[in-house]
Amino acid sequence: MEDCIFCKIIKGEIPSKKVYESDDVIAFHDIHPSADLHILVVPKEHLGGIINLDDKHSKLLSKIYQAVNQLVVENNLKDNVYRVVVNGGKAQIVPHLHFHLLGGKWRKFV
Repeated sequence: MEDCIFCKIIKGEIPSKKVYESDDVIAFHDIHPSADLHILVVPKEHLGGIINLDDKHSKLLSKIYQAVNQLVVENNLKDNVYRVVVNGGKAQIVPHLHFHLLGGKWRKFV
């Protein structure tokens, strides 16, 4: 989508503090963090939200959670408290499927 902020980040049109990238997934720090560690894990394919997933996206979801697992280890969260959150509907601010990796002290709920 032309006006999607995450698509612009993926294309490099908007700078981000990138912490992970593969052919299918990108992860970067949230500019409005809700926790001490707040990383957004985003598929490069534009999908409006979780409701747009179907059987053909099973590999993509696996790759997303592999990225999350790597980030958990890299950020020393494995033996600590962390969450992976997916918002939908009106709770989803950016209309591009994304996962929030939250660790440490939470400031507010996502």
